[in-house]
Amino acid sequence: MRILLVEDDALLGDGIRAGLKLAGYTIDWVRDGEAARLALLDHAYQACVLDLGLPRRGGLSVLQDLRERGNPLPVLILTARDSSADKIAGLDAGADDYLTKPFDLPELQARLRALLRRAGGTTTPTLEHAGVVLDPASKRVTRNGEAVSLSAREYTLLLDLLRHKSHIRTRSQLEESLYSWGEETGSNTVEVYIHHLRKKLGADFIRTVRGLGYQLGGPA
Repeated sequence: MRILLVEDDALLGDGIRAGLKLAGYTIDWVRDGEAARLALLDHAYQACVLDLGLPRRGGLSVLQDLRERGNPLPVLILTARDSSADKIAGLDAGADDYLTKPFDLPELQARLRALLRRAGGTTTPTLEHAGVVLDPASKRVTRNGEAVSLSAREYTLLLDLLRHKSHIRTRSQLEESLYSWGEETGSNTVEVYIHHLRKKLGADFIRTVRGLGYQLGGPA
């Protein structure tokens, strides 16, 4: 699950990035509005956490540009601007949620989970398929009621497949969900994690669609 974080405060941005990575997200972090605009043009994200007071281009301008291009990406504004007028302006510009600083990281994570659920067309907090249940809030995974231990990358890959279980996910899409900018990827990285998940969740849980990618298999 790849998130774009747009925050110009180095200390705060580093803390948010670290906290969201621990929650299982892959984070790309930029510190100005123009870099955010370009990132949103060039990369596919599942959500954006957006500050308003940014160098080079303001957050509202970034948001308006995104919506004018018809991009429905869930956007959570995270800002120190706490007046009613600022909140109204942000929501009217197309934001899906608005959180003011200072804030609690667990609340930010919960709001992100809610945005992602709505974007995925579900209201249930857990993701399920073929006896496997993943709870994004606790990061707990079970298979037929038994706990399954996953590495951070295995968890992230499973989360991506479950959120897109009606779709075939290409190798490049899965790599984007696993790695932030600057992280090196091996030539068979995705295949290795798919292999590990099949060993833990069943050989038929993930099927290979020849020439296209991977999709969840077995009964829903």
